[in-house]
Amino acid sequence: MIEIDTDLLSRQNARELVRNAKKAQVIMATFSQQRIDAIVKNVAEEAARHAEVLAKMAAEETGFGNWQDKVLKNRFASLRVYDAIKDTKTVGIIHDDQEKKVMDVGVPLGVICALVPSTNPTSTVIYKTLIALKAGNAIIFSPHPGARQCSWKAIEIVKRAAEAAGAPVGIVDGITELTLEATSELMHSKDVSLILATGGEGMVRAAYASGTPTISGGPGNGPAFIERSADIHQAVKDIITSKTFDNGVICASEQSIIVERCIYNDVHRELDAQGAYFMNESEAAKMAALLLRPNGTINPKVVGKTAIYLSQLAGFTVPSSTRVLVAEQTTVSHKNPYSREKLCPVLGLYVEEDWRAACNRVVELLTNEGLGHTLVIHTRNQDVVRQFSLEKPVNRILINTPAALGGIGATTNLTPALTLGCGAVGGGSSSDNVGPLNLLNIRKVGYGVRSIEELRAPDQPIVPQSIIAPQAVDPRSSILDDVRFTSPVQVCNSADDRFAGAAAGVECEISEQNVERVIRQVLERLGK
Repeated sequence: MIEIDTDLLSRQNARELVRNAKKAQVIMATFSQQRIDAIVKNVAEEAARHAEVLAKMAAEETGFGNWQDKVLKNRFASLRVYDAIKDTKTVGIIHDDQEKKVMDVGVPLGVICALVPSTNPTSTVIYKTLIALKAGNAIIFSPHPGARQCSWKAIEIVKRAAEAAGAPVGIVDGITELTLEATSELMHSKDVSLILATGGEGMVRAAYASGTPTISGGPGNGPAFIERSADIHQAVKDIITSKTFDNGVICASEQSIIVERCIYNDVHRELDAQGAYFMNESEAAKMAALLLRPNGTINPKVVGKTAIYLSQLAGFTVPSSTRVLVAEQTTVSHKNPYSREKLCPVLGLYVEEDWRAACNRVVELLTNEGLGHTLVIHTRNQDVVRQFSLEKPVNRILINTPAALGGIGATTNLTPALTLGCGAVGGGSSSDNVGPLNLLNIRKVGYGVRSIEELRAPDQPIVPQSIIAPQAVDPRSSILDDVRFTSPVQVCNSADDRFAGAAAGVECEISEQNVERVIRQVLERLGK
């Protein structure tokens, strides 16, 4: 018997999944909006029923975060996402503007390859399944190797729920032989229409390099600016709530705090009171050495761990009430981990003279990492909000809310999503909180409403065509039959009296004698 190499077997597995998904999607494309909505609803409800089981599996397998917060994420990804998309039209004519005479028709993309991160391994599966099916697509998952068991459990749940509600077999599936070769096979397949990528920077770059259209989320490095007019107690509460939610693994969570100097003492006291521990210079240096690996990437040993665990790992002791670790900073660079994304409850803190200096610091931090992602501002000053909104290179600006939950649309009315686009500035193709409409092509239908003559004379007043009553024309008649060509006598326009004085009493018939008589009368008048 010939033994098949694992990498070859995994590639074959990926190809088979794509073939099955393509066949299933052809069937799905014939479904009505009502049938698709029934499938999506059943998937959402079934996933929500398994929210706690999946959360505990994810926490145990990955060691990231805590299962209690993961339950909330799973329910958000199922029920909250479903509630936001359930009434969205995605099948057939999705928009019809009778006044402008244009229509939009929703067209599914086809087969979607979905990459799943280890930080959100079950909630991402639920969320991506819902938005893909809502748009009429098939979806194939490539789980992270460090979260394969919990991700596969989530895939099995949504797969069975979709098929139980009438979806064709193969419409949802995932790679069972997890290798880089299998994922590469998926991403490069000519039958995969789109890669929906959520994960690390290297993985996202590989997705774009595949040549297959890609929508991705990017790294976050969200600054939190506490402006002098803010409710300081609430601002600090929001920041700590966000940074400790699932131990900081959501990419929209705050990575640094920027404070105006005039309120620094108040902010410091409030941080102390709510469980922040300010590291001294030595402790901050030990933590910095732990946060990044030698190649400059985040150390997976710190991801999703508690502040107390991190301090012990770094070799210093903190009070048992500690919730976040804070290091005061003055510099921003790629080598300074406090000015970069930290998927754990560690924050850098910058003190600036005023909001303009804070504005510059925000841009510096985002340029260092996290372009296009998220910024949060705590303020009561609407002028500051407007100024930041006009200038900052991000696609989500959150006001007075925990960033981790506000960015995904849990505590804000942004589109509920777990893939947060960073736009062109962040190296991505979309700036949206990704939803079903991002997974559709929109076929445009437009009726003619103006003629080429109107285009050639744009300065001329355009007479609406609707007020010109068309004359019925007998298709058997000829223009030469028109009365104007057959009548021997031209009828004068009785309303035209320009020649009344010169031609008074003149007969209307046009003859040589009458013409000569008119000419003589005109010459006589001119000679007087």
